[in-house]
Amino acid sequence: MKKDEIPQDASKLEHKNMKELCYAVDESGNYSTGLSSGWEPKSIALDLTLDNLNQQIEEAKQEVLNGNKSPVYYFMLLSKMDLSILASYMGRSKWIVKRHFSPKVFKKLKKSTLIKYADIFEIDVNKIQNFNA
Repeated sequence: MKKDEIPQDASKLEHKNMKELCYAVDESGNYSTGLSSGWEPKSIALDLTLDNLNQQIEEAKQEVLNGNKSPVYYFMLLSKMDLSILASYMGRSKWIVKRHFSPKVFKKLKKSTLIKYADIFEIDVNKIQNFNA
């Protein structure tokens, strides 16, 4: 795309006075950078993804409140992580972290493990221990 054709569609970035860096071809035919306030197809895809994530977070909250999942599962989604990312931050295998999603296993976790989760989620450890969303 040419530099003067970089999309400037309305997006959520625009409302925060942010621009996205894009690569484009300048007048001389060389690659250069330009700023975009948004591109409608990308904005739609991002909105759908965020709506889906928010729905998953809400379902996770209910699962925790119903006693089907541990708070670790909820805070993982709230922090926009998946199992692989969380396991890598914890320095544990995915199957071990997945076990921590079980309320029975969660109740037996050491304080040091809960503190590590709290640090990763950037919350106070009491929010994990005394979940009430």
